[in-house]
Amino acid sequence: MFLVEARRIIIVIFGALLNAVSLNFFLIEANVYASGFTGAAQLMASVFQDFLGIGISTGILLFILNIPVAILGWYKVGKGFTVYSVISVVFATIFLEVLPVISFSDDIILNAVFGGLIGGAGVGLTLKIGASTGGMDIVAMVLSRMKDRPIGTYFLTLNSVIILMAGVLYEPENALYTLLTLYVTTRVIDALHTRHEKLTAMIITHKAVELQHEIHKTMLRGITILPARGAYTNSDQNMLYLVITRYELYDLERIINEVDPKAFTNVIQTTNVFGLFRKD
Repeated sequence: MFLVEARRIIIVIFGALLNAVSLNFFLIEANVYASGFTGAAQLMASVFQDFLGIGISTGILLFILNIPVAILGWYKVGKGFTVYSVISVVFATIFLEVLPVISFSDDIILNAVFGGLIGGAGVGLTLKIGASTGGMDIVAMVLSRMKDRPIGTYFLTLNSVIILMAGVLYEPENALYTLLTLYVTTRVIDALHTRHEKLTAMIITHKAVELQHEIHKTMLRGITILPARGAYTNSDQNMLYLVITRYELYDLERIINEVDPKAFTNVIQTTNVFGLFRKD
């Protein structure tokens, strides 16, 4: 258990380092912006410096923006998920302060692409081990626990504001390059983990009751259990059918591997859900 938790913390810290490298080495000098709270902090730092003459770093602003969100996550999501998010934000802030702000290239397209690629890798790796980078991830988790809401709308709204402000306050091209960065980031996250907010898991197993019990200990999710028969073995089994958020995928994989490593699981994208999504 200790080694598992230590591995998660190391990956969270490494993801924070990648996010800091993305910003300090590629995006900040090019005035191209990341997504979510990171991009918001980056844009605020640019506005304070260029228009108000106040030098506040992106790392400090990122930390400040995440304080109320972390408090919300602590009470509404859970201590474990929030602690990993706080670790990610704290180390991202440290790395942003320690690493110099430089530019490897004067080509803004290269900065946009590689900044998005490295930043997406940091987020994707963090999500893959069941943690988050804070910010909108915690907001999305809170909303998914409270009610089935279109979480993607909130991401889209915040990113749209960042893109619009980049185009208005600086050059219109900056908005287009920011769009390129967001696209690359999304594609990398999708390759490493998944960008889909909701996923449907279909688990074929001989240990349906045990799996149901362990899943309900960790997640507030309804489960439908259906009879199933293996065509090759002709053996009676059960299929557990449930919808989860992308933040719960790591925990679901862990539970399946612990309870029934031989279970067959198919995870697919879920576009929308009608009716009761969570278990009351």
